[in-house]
Amino acid sequence: MKLKNWKIFQFYINNMGNDFFRFKQFIVKQSGAAMKVGVDSVLLGAWACAEKACHVLDVGSGSGVLALMMAQRYPDAMIDAVEIDNDAHLQAIENVMNSAWSNRIQLFNDDFFNYVNNYLLRYDMIISNPPYFTDSLKSSDTKRTIARHNDSLPHTQLMSESAKLLTSDGILALTLPPTEASVLINEASSCNLFVKRVIHVKSLPSKPVYRMLLEFSKTEHPQNEQTLCIEKTDRSDYTEEYKQLTQNFYIKF
Repeated sequence: MKLKNWKIFQFYINNMGNDFFRFKQFIVKQSGAAMKVGVDSVLLGAWACAEKACHVLDVGSGSGVLALMMAQRYPDAMIDAVEIDNDAHLQAIENVMNSAWSNRIQLFNDDFFNYVNNYLLRYDMIISNPPYFTDSLKSSDTKRTIARHNDSLPHTQLMSESAKLLTSDGILALTLPPTEASVLINEASSCNLFVKRVIHVKSLPSKPVYRMLLEFSKTEHPQNEQTLCIEKTDRSDYTEEYKQLTQNFYIKF
């Protein structure tokens, strides 16, 4: 095996198991979370942007990866994270307590819609990698079903309730498959939100778009739309755009 490919193989062996994922500045233990750390969350956490963010909310925080990424990126921000599943919430507490930012991250074991009705704080950014399956076969594992299916966190309701918590200049940042993302884009105006930035994500240049990263704001802007490929024609060769975007987090870059 070539040295380059061997290093990538070793990286995934060391990081993609069920127990933990090692980033440059923190470790995410994930045995208690139904959904493990994946490319979707890392891309969203590295890409989403709110100028001078003072208060950030992570919705459906799972093991806490997005909350930790936001704490790393915004050293002056206070981060709140809401997670409905108790085991994932306890896992996030462990990860936050073992990080350098435990004094700036507050975790809530709560349903997001209940949270909206009970907390009056306004956020400069709300970020979420929400459950997105709608009609697919559900798992016998209840926790995994909640994490993967949007029954408990419908996208339109997520967007409308998030709009209530955003500051006037606040940003809502999400990652979704193209079909679900298109529906949400069409419904944004009914929630008094506008598309600000979109990235169409492909695994390879020859493959179709499989995820979209979305930013919504309360103010109408000229829409910025781009495409990002994760790998080149060789699946072991990452694009410079992907490496540049994620280099502050992935050890391999």
